[in-house]
Amino acid sequence: MDYFKAIAELKPGSVFSIEGNDYSTLWWGDDNESEPPTENEVHQKAEELSELQQRNAYQFNRMMAYPDFGTQMDIIYHQGLDAWREEINKVKEKYPKPEGS
Repeated sequence: MDYFKAIAELKPGSVFSIEGNDYSTLWWGDDNESEPPTENEVHQKAEELSELQQRNAYQFNRMMAYPDFGTQMDIIYHQGLDAWREEINKVKEKYPKPEGS
């Protein structure tokens, strides 16, 4: 969980600092127009963001595993679309999209 990201999501544009995930270290800037989020709000938002990150990790993994654009074009040019699809499908099989996404 990342409390910093959670607070930034809950109160965009706010001035604050926090050490790690220790809510007791939250410093809330005097120039903020709103009150700081509660510890419970921060914890819930951090869990939500963590779950979202885990659910979407396959996208990052695929992006890193796909051949670069030039290599993909080379495969298409020299071996055809079927060979390119085969390469792409290998990555998709290795990093499947989670059910319900």
